[in-house]
Amino acid sequence: MTTAPSSRSDYTGLRAVFINCTLKRSPEPSHTERLMRNAVAIMESAGVEVDFLRVADHDVAFGIYPDMREHGADQDAWPEMFWPKVAAADIVVLGTPIWLGEESSLCRTVIERLYAHSGQLNDAGQSIFYGKTGGAIVTGNEDGIKHVSMTVLYALQHIGFSIPPQADCGWIGEAGPGPSYGDDGAGFDNAFTRRNTIIMTWNLMHLAGLLKASGGFPTHGNQRPKLDDNWFGHPKLDSK
Repeated sequence: MTTAPSSRSDYTGLRAVFINCTLKRSPEPSHTERLMRNAVAIMESAGVEVDFLRVADHDVAFGIYPDMREHGADQDAWPEMFWPKVAAADIVVLGTPIWLGEESSLCRTVIERLYAHSGQLNDAGQSIFYGKTGGAIVTGNEDGIKHVSMTVLYALQHIGFSIPPQADCGWIGEAGPGPSYGDDGAGFDNAFTRRNTIIMTWNLMHLAGLLKASGGFPTHGNQRPKLDDNWFGHPKLDSK
């Protein structure tokens, strides 16, 4: 019979970045940010150093290259403002509202900009995102939390992030026009949202802590240069 690792509540030394993909610019209040700030508070109380970015406040160009100024964009805040924080983080959390059942256009832009770095490798020859954990926070007043989380978390794991159990949380009101998270207290007393926010936040830290303590993700079978050289002893498939 296996047992869970011992409890841990201090994650001093970890870094996280929360990226809010609301379509609203500051200082307009963001319902998504209100929920994200709960997770931020938990992480900071556990010693995690947290950065928080709102995409709409910066000129992040769309595209699938690390610096879109090299591909026709007049401005691009991604290389200097966003990428350094993502590169330094152990935990990356994307927050997004739901629009027409999907994540926001800015969330999609961030996913595509992360994808732009998927060809970069760490010192062990793995994806640059190996060793980082990813999570999703979703808000809206229509159904779609699970669908949006599925899209976001799939994209993150596909490019190399590790996704812990129950790595998403969210809140939606009644279908149709109505209060969003935080309006007149809406959502703050929702036990399901509160529970999932807490579980997601701690599991992101737990997995990030385990990966950092072990020196990252094991390398056998996933180092790209060695796969090209010798397939780790696996017979090569006949290309004919």
